[in-house]
Amino acid sequence: MRAGRAAAAAEEEEEEEEEEAEAWGASRHAGGTMSQRDTLVHLFAGGCGGTVGAILTCPLEVVKTRLQSSSVTLYISEVQLNTVNGASVGRVARVSPGPLHCLKMILEKEGPRSLFRGLGPNLVGVAPSRAIYFAAYSNCKEKLNNLFEPDSTQVHMTSAAMAGFTAITATNPIWLIKTRLQLDARNRGEKRMSAFECVRKVYQTDGLKGFYRGMSASYAGISETVIHFVIYEGIKQKLLEYKTASNVDDEEESVKEASDFVGMMLAAATSKTCATSIAYPHEVVRTRLREEGTKYRSFFQTLSLVIQEEGSGSLYRGLTTHLVRQIPNTAIMMATYELVVYFLNG
Repeated sequence: MRAGRAAAAAEEEEEEEEEEAEAWGASRHAGGTMSQRDTLVHLFAGGCGGTVGAILTCPLEVVKTRLQSSSVTLYISEVQLNTVNGASVGRVARVSPGPLHCLKMILEKEGPRSLFRGLGPNLVGVAPSRAIYFAAYSNCKEKLNNLFEPDSTQVHMTSAAMAGFTAITATNPIWLIKTRLQLDARNRGEKRMSAFECVRKVYQTDGLKGFYRGMSASYAGISETVIHFVIYEGIKQKLLEYKTASNVDDEEESVKEASDFVGMMLAAATSKTCATSIAYPHEVVRTRLREEGTKYRSFFQTLSLVIQEEGSGSLYRGLTTHLVRQIPNTAIMMATYELVVYFLNG
């Protein structure tokens, strides 16, 4: 049962809270209702795990955001073209750097501190975002249990989607400030923009509506939850069928439990990777919408403009960094989670 709760705490911030609530809800369904103290302990442990994970993997988050932005194409290179008569013509080409090149450029031009830009709003946003999410999830789940089969797949999925919608609407300003700070490239020695300066600048430029840029793309990102859930349930069903067909003896119960845990972890990792890869373009669109002085206005307009100007491949810039970041981030969060739960429960 702790494994189910650990999986619940192994998710992170804005785009991944839906899966956290799904796993949390599934763990309660599988192992009974947790006491109020248990719920608080696991939510606190999950918050600690998310905080430590966010701090240690922040550099990868910054690199990913930079790769998603339109400014990344401003890296210029000289290309020599040979004409028919043998003359050499110089042409300036816009290229998109890879993750390692982007990391190198940040370190050389801005210094190591820039790899932790936006960490403050990120940490500030975790607690209220999760509180709002779990409150909305629990309330929605309670009402839907009276309309549909209690704790069914559709109840968990709909509750996660509604909770995601509520949390996105309430906390979008925090994530916008985080993205703006991560995109704020300053050379070494230049004064860096603070979170308060960023808030003032957004308000002066666009007013209150400026804090809600990119929210439509975050709404589109709820589809990742649905895809993740469907794939996860499909894999889990296949594992259950295989387990039933194998007719494991009762004496091997401990081995069976260990294999079940490994199977669920692999199912979660596989489904999460597939869902992220399919729904990833919404993250690129969201970053573009949150850029300062942007020409991007709405979700579909941005999606169309990016494809027209940069090709469909640009919708997946930063995906490799995002997937690589998930591995250490999940491991760090789960280890921190288990440690906090161990100390709190004595």
